Amino acid sequence: MNTSTIFAFLLSLFLGFSFSQFHMFASGPKILIVTAHPDDETAFAATIYKVTHDLNGLADILLVTNGEGGYKYSTLAEDIYGRELTDEQSGRKALPTIRKKELMAGGEYIGLRDYFFMDQQDTGYTLDADSVLNIVWDTSIVIRKIKELHGRNNYDYVFTLLPVSGTHGHHKAASILALRAVKSIASEVRPIIVGCSVTDSTKLIPDPFLGLPGFPETAMNTQLAIGSFNRLTPFGFQQKLNYQIVVNWLIAEHKSQGAMQLAMGKGQLEQFWDYAINGNAGKEKILKLAELLRNAPLKKYQQNK
Repeated sequence: MNTSTIFAFLLSLFLGFSFSQFHMFASGPKILIVTAHPDDETAFAATIYKVTHDLNGLADILLVTNGEGGYKYSTLAEDIYGRELTDEQSGRKALPTIRKKELMAGGEYIGLRDYFFMDQQDTGYTLDADSVLNIVWDTSIVIRKIKELHGRNNYDYVFTLLPVSGTHGHHKAASILALRAVKSIASEVRPIIVGCSVTDSTKLIPDPFLGLPGFPETAMNTQLAIGSFNRLTPFGFQQKLNYQIVVNWLIAEHKSQGAMQLAMGKGQLEQFWDYAINGNAGKEKILKLAELLRNAPLKKYQQNK
């Protein structure tokens, strides 16, 4: 072993990691986020913050839509931006630029590295994924871009929102496109694709999910999440701080989406689900990431202060 490797080994023993875990910690996981709207990234904000700040990792985001359909929630933002955002014509014209700026401002907090905007039309709220997959969006461009980015960056993980039946149709569609892209990548270089959800730890009976009917690519290896990161993990002076603070900072940047502000302080656990297309590799790698997230100390603060 060279000097740096010996040091890493000794430090891993001191911190309570296995040496293999520390090696991953030192190199850092690489994540591509694929979501439909600006503000969807709030679902895994604490995880991404931890990855980019404490695990020496990186996170990029591919945003499928232009976000124009959020104009109905922009009443309070009209004075901030000086535009009649709740007027459909005016809102649809102005919101794509506004929401990109909001996303990038919030992305600074959680450490997003790069942004890729597909600018597919945000038609508005629907539960139907087919409406955009078959008619509105150019799905081939989105799939091709995901594959191109992975070829260039060799991501370890692709993060998506869990496509449960009750969620926005655009959320489902973005996750389906990510799954189709990952499935088309050769298995030996394929990233692990993760379904993500947010819940409260006080929920007594978790909601199972085995896949979205009609979309076999959304099938899961297990019906429950296999890992999680707790936003309320304490750190700092007298353990008074936690990662929900960072999540709230991010939410606050999405001022054009008034209803999003009501999510502040809600949702304790960011959960990780294992899609079936990961095969046998998904469980081990998702559990390893969850363990690193739990065990890695806040880099900029010594716990004994």
